[in-house]
Amino acid sequence: MSLRKQLIEILPALLPGNPADSLKGTELIRLTRLQLVGNYSDASLRYHFSIMSCDPGSPIAKVEKGQGYYRRSEPLPALSGAQELLSLTQGRLDDLTANDQEIVDGAMLRIRKFRAVVTRYFEINGRFPFAFRQAFGKDSPLCNLWKYPEMVLVDWETGGSADEEMTLDDTMLAFKQRLGIPPFRLHAARLRIQPSLQTYREDFFQTLAVSMWAQGGELVYAAPIEDGALADSLRRLSASFGVGVISFGLTAEALDELPRPANILNAHPREMEAIMGKLDINRIAAPRSRPQLDWAALTSMRHESEEAEKLVLWLTRCIDERRAEGFREE
Repeated sequence: MSLRKQLIEILPALLPGNPADSLKGTELIRLTRLQLVGNYSDASLRYHFSIMSCDPGSPIAKVEKGQGYYRRSEPLPALSGAQELLSLTQGRLDDLTANDQEIVDGAMLRIRKFRAVVTRYFEINGRFPFAFRQAFGKDSPLCNLWKYPEMVLVDWETGGSADEEMTLDDTMLAFKQRLGIPPFRLHAARLRIQPSLQTYREDFFQTLAVSMWAQGGELVYAAPIEDGALADSLRRLSASFGVGVISFGLTAEALDELPRPANILNAHPREMEAIMGKLDINRIAAPRSRPQLDWAALTSMRHESEEAEKLVLWLTRCIDERRAEGFREE
């Protein structure tokens, strides 16, 4: 039996499932030798560990921060794929039977909690989120996953403080208008619960696709990105295409412990401080902003989507009133 085949059989029982308990290469070599048939050098074992940790089908993964190894989890269930924000009758969710309703409800609750956390986090940090919801409704086509973001993040660039409402600087606003420069940056964001080597390309390129009309794109994950091969792959894609990647460090268990979405959105400052304290923000790659919007693509979106029209009307109102404020449904 080849060394690789032996390792595939041996490693699952040796490797810890929690990245925090990862084994150093030296210790893993020692444990592996106890069951290994054949005389292989340390260099050969280290080489195989390194190569296999980049293979999504192998049982070994390398931690993102450090030099240890842990057991890679099984491929993600359907609910963690690209269709997770569509209604339960579409995409992969359509394969589930009535017996899975509790699983579906739990997964969808985590998604709504995460969306609420992301909304409040960006609001607190001086960014103004606008959520697309109708685009992922019951009767929406699957192609909307490649056309609309879950969220648009607005960064006003005309002075003022990073409060929920801030006065725009009249002089800078007028100056930018004369130059034809937007007084804001719009980044389209794709929200995902679980990062994985099986799905990250789909996540990334959907984020790229839904952000082509905007000035940048951001892929936002709930769970921590602990697999070094996954983090490196995302960084390489980001270096080529400019999409930012960030993790909030929220495991499925951590999401389950959070208050309900409405409570998160309406939490008082002290409550919000406690929720924010549960986050472990990790910026894998920073987004690159383009200087201009794709006005033709935005115009096309307005004709197809009531929500895109609401986005434009909201931004226009903020400019006319010289005040940046959070979006409120009228």
